[in-house]
Amino acid sequence: MALEIKVLDYGDIELESSFLVLGRECGRTRRVPVYGFLILGGRYPIVVDTGYRNNAIMESLGMRGLQFHENQIENQLARHGVRMGDVRYVLHTHLHIDHAGMDDRFSMNTTVVINRREMELSASGLMFPQYPLPDIKHLLDRLHTKNAMRLMDLEITGEVEIMPGVTVEAAGAHTEGSMNVHVETAEGRATVCGDVIYDFNDQIVEPFHEINAMEPRITGNHSNSHRQEKGAIKKLLNSSKFLMPIHDKPAKIEAQQVVGRLDMAIPGPISQTVPRRDWFPA
Repeated sequence: MALEIKVLDYGDIELESSFLVLGRECGRTRRVPVYGFLILGGRYPIVVDTGYRNNAIMESLGMRGLQFHENQIENQLARHGVRMGDVRYVLHTHLHIDHAGMDDRFSMNTTVVINRREMELSASGLMFPQYPLPDIKHLLDRLHTKNAMRLMDLEITGEVEIMPGVTVEAAGAHTEGSMNVHVETAEGRATVCGDVIYDFNDQIVEPFHEINAMEPRITGNHSNSHRQEKGAIKKLLNSSKFLMPIHDKPAKIEAQQVVGRLDMAIPGPISQTVPRRDWFPA
């Protein structure tokens, strides 16, 4: 059975627009979704990212959380016939406030997989307070519990297989320890890319304030250099058929361009096409 990916809807957040896309609409508020992903079709279910702990915790960043009963991770998994105890691995693109907030709802029998560099950063004070204390304390408990955590060294090892058809790789963007999750589906490689991309339209399709051909716009929230951020986006566009960020609907990629958008399943129907004018027809 081929692997498939279901989108988990953990609610929305409201935040400043230039946080998402560098320099865009400074001072204005945008509302974006917070997604996680459920990988099905393998030996056991795998979850990628777990959302934010509660609405109140988002206020520590000056943001507004909009999370309701149906957005709780137990209820999102139940929509696909999966219980919390069925999940073998929780993979984290990174450990920011809206990505690792519900890990403590999983038993210690579920192994949380993190790039070691990201775990180091979570206790470094860098990008504070995006690594909230309750989330990191729980991860430290896992660190000291047998088999409750698996630490990757992706900058050294390169891409690593978690189970057949699922691999993780250093992202090289957003945070120094971020990782991408690659899933081989019946229609090609799909990649959960965390916060390397926030907004397909203003970063990729019509990049905000960019003038060079096929030059992506970076986010306004990163700890790496601008060149590293741009390069990481270009690598994703050059290597995956589907891209799945945490704060935008998935996209289908062809020839390093966004050609369509999907909804809550990958593979799945194209919900929106993204036509581009051909300036030089054959």
